[in-house]
Amino acid sequence: MHIVVVGGGVVGVTTAWELNRRGHQVTVIERHDVAGNETSKGNAAQRSYGVVYPWADPSMVFKALPWLFKQDGPLKLRMPPSVEAVKFMFATLRYAWSPGLFGLNRRAMLRLGIHSRERFLKLEQELDLEFDGDHKGLLHLASTPEALEGYRDVHNLLTELGIPSRLLSPEQVREVEPGMVGGGPLYGALSYDTDGTGDCHLFSRALANACEEKGVEFRYNVEVDNLIAGEHRVDAVALRNADGEREILKADAFVISAGCWSPTLVRPIGLDLPIYPIKGYSITVPLKNQEHAPFSTIHDDNYKVVSTRLGDRLRATGFVELADFNRDIPEARIATIRKSVESRYPGCADLDAAETWTGFRPMTPDGPAIIGQGPRENLYLNTGHGTFGWTLSAGSADVIARVIDGETSPVNLDAFRPGRFQE
Repeated sequence: MHIVVVGGGVVGVTTAWELNRRGHQVTVIERHDVAGNETSKGNAAQRSYGVVYPWADPSMVFKALPWLFKQDGPLKLRMPPSVEAVKFMFATLRYAWSPGLFGLNRRAMLRLGIHSRERFLKLEQELDLEFDGDHKGLLHLASTPEALEGYRDVHNLLTELGIPSRLLSPEQVREVEPGMVGGGPLYGALSYDTDGTGDCHLFSRALANACEEKGVEFRYNVEVDNLIAGEHRVDAVALRNADGEREILKADAFVISAGCWSPTLVRPIGLDLPIYPIKGYSITVPLKNQEHAPFSTIHDDNYKVVSTRLGDRLRATGFVELADFNRDIPEARIATIRKSVESRYPGCADLDAAETWTGFRPMTPDGPAIIGQGPRENLYLNTGHGTFGWTLSAGSADVIARVIDGETSPVNLDAFRPGRFQE
């Protein structure tokens, strides 16, 4: 079967790999000139299988409001907010206040995270990919006694689901992370022992190359203008290249993995996907003192900044900003990320040589990604992963490939069904 995958980020590339290994002919359409060059390019570099949680968190609603007015607060809202931003916020509140929904969605996302880790390990056994990847765990620091106490409930949930984790004292944290010599407040941490790291951009490009060696066709610098669909099936996609030349590409099935740009493709055929582009920022810097650098991934809850070691580099990422598709990078955002790194690992990296990045995470108002069959019998969706696209990509790729082949998914997909926003 010939299958077109729209989107060459990490989700689209892993989907192409899984479909190809099942014997399908696969064509990937990507508007950039390389794979993994949009949201996948500068993300937090953490494959945080045990940390995944829904965006619509009822415990965060009242905590988030003061963050809007705090200079270093992790949540930002561009003023005046757009209609789209306001609609997304109200939808988030509705889902956050739906009794029991957060817990159900969290368990569903964690189960997909468990499956994704298994698929990543299998994939890395099959292929020798260079992407500074590892599985050395993640530490979620506690800057207050209250934060550490809250981690106990998370630890209990992870234990229930069979996900290895430990509660650490400050002394144990420094044993695990001897380079953490900064003066930032520390009351302990929750260790996610089997979480991973890796440069998502390098991984996407390396896996795309592996796909091409297996016969997958990548069409770069090509936009999908629209789907050409009848009442029951999608017949083709209308394409436009960088020179403005147009083409109609027919196939047997289609997978939408276009991140924040997915809604515009499926809306004309009756599917409303309320995906919003949650903006984030990162810096990537060369290490100058590797002994004082993070061993793996550190989530600094004081600044809500994630720092990850990538070989001889450090990636630090922060902020959740509702600013639509504005690509500006205010210096204040980067300054806050630098503060976090210096407060934990002073002198570890050359922060003046930082490569800055901003990108848009395709977030759904409830939190789970959108995975499953769409409103046409040969249309499928694997999109809307929010901040966890890198983490969940391998698992969701395997799941959507099984759905396309008519097999039973190893993960219950009720929380991820594409039509849930119309119910």
